[in-house]
Amino acid sequence: LTGLCPLAGPSPTSSIHVYTQREVHGTVGSHVTLSCSFWSSEWISEDISVTWHFQAEGSRDSISIFHYAKGQPYIDDVGSFKERMEWVGNPQRKDGSIVIHNLDYTDNGTFTCDVKNPP
Repeated sequence: LTGLCPLAGPSPTSSIHVYTQREVHGTVGSHVTLSCSFWSSEWISEDISVTWHFQAEGSRDSISIFHYAKGQPYIDDVGSFKERMEWVGNPQRKDGSIVIHNLDYTDNGTFTCDVKNPP
């Protein structure tokens, strides 16, 4: 499992810096925490959002597997991560982390955490 740390922000003068672990390792059947912390030069708005994407190893396509917005987590309820993800983040503490339970070989790939703090 690997993580990327993209930068997101509304303008060049106001940015969010997102930090993740470069690599995360887990064993089949166990769980792993995908950490996502961020720093913003602006106050944390009520409209903050956190989105996690997954790109399977060997695939060119990335899919959204988790979204947090308007104070609520929206967990994938149809894909391969169905009923295996847990939101453990707290945006007010600059944390957008998730846990994936019951790891499988098919979970190997790249996970990306994207944070937006409008305006």
